[in-house]
Amino acid sequence: MAEIPTWAPLSEEVLADQRAHYDERRRACPVARSPRGVTVLRHADVVAVAQDPATFSSGASVFRSVPNTMDPPEHTAYRSLVDAFFTRERMAALEPEVRRIARAVVAGLGDRTDAVTGLGRRFAVHAQTSWLGWTGQEDRLVRWMSANHDAARSADRGRTAAVAAEFDELVAEQVALRRAAGDDAPDDPTTELLHAVVDGRPLTDAEIVSVLRNWTAGDLGSIAASLGVVVHFLASSPEVQHELRQVALGGQGSAADELAAAVDEMLRIDDPFLVNRRVVTRPAQVGGFDLRPGERVYLNWTSANRDESVFGDPDAYRPTENAAQNLVWGTGVHVCPGRPLATMELVVVLTELLRATRQVVPDPDRRPVRETYPVGGWAHVPVVLRR
Repeated sequence: MAEIPTWAPLSEEVLADQRAHYDERRRACPVARSPRGVTVLRHADVVAVAQDPATFSSGASVFRSVPNTMDPPEHTAYRSLVDAFFTRERMAALEPEVRRIARAVVAGLGDRTDAVTGLGRRFAVHAQTSWLGWTGQEDRLVRWMSANHDAARSADRGRTAAVAAEFDELVAEQVALRRAAGDDAPDDPTTELLHAVVDGRPLTDAEIVSVLRNWTAGDLGSIAASLGVVVHFLASSPEVQHELRQVALGGQGSAADELAAAVDEMLRIDDPFLVNRRVVTRPAQVGGFDLRPGERVYLNWTSANRDESVFGDPDAYRPTENAAQNLVWGTGVHVCPGRPLATMELVVVLTELLRATRQVVPDPDRRPVRETYPVGGWAHVPVVLRR
């Protein structure tokens, strides 16, 4: 059996344009090895690994995360509990408040803004705090997002751990406030988690904090990154922007579904969610190469979502044709549980942005800046809003 080709995914060359290097590497070989583990690059292999938790365990981290690092059957009960917070009915009830927030954030933007920091982060923080019942923590969370962004890219584990501990402290404070309030605690998802039961017992405080960390620390950055990708795509594609503005202005029938499909396709083309880890539990093969038990595997979603064998021209915008194979939200037992909330939020804020403007164009005086590992997409997307 041939040796897996090696690469350096965190080298300056790759980090300068991650997406282009993933394309090049995928075309050369389905997998690549680095000191960190084996990266899986092609669509079919990523799907196969993600859908085989018995062979490729999600328990690849030293830190327990609910339900991210769990495998079936343990994962099943926790995932069922989490899914109950993201039903269609709950999202419909939440949508008017999210729309109010989106409208206010868009109205507060100047003629020039950054789609990531000016629009994305502000909207994400206000939408999430409203949903979770954390009103009043917005400024603190905005500062934390900035600190977390810097720490993640510093490669300083001490700094990263300190920022993570700061966030856990914030979450623990919210839990403690509700425990102290007892029957007078607010009726929100944070309070509801305190009364949630799995396998016949209440969640521990550590489990509650873990769930809330996923819902906030993860989703805040995801919404901001996604909006950066979406706005950059629209500013660079005036015909698509015009088409979707007409859909948003019409606002009838399947408008939300059409905008959701458009958002998913833009995120497929430039997927900001780079990788997830797995660990091999038994001898396996991926892409024709042998893997040994204990090896780390990285599922490269950004690469898989641009696989020519599935999507043809990976940069071609084809929402309807590509929807069934789109892996932006993952696949298998760990498909993103927060997708209904994230999609609703992205569609609502996109609708309000398009309704409030005649045109969104690239800022001629400032260039967009690519994001870098551990996420993709854009760090800064300067745009001009023509109202």
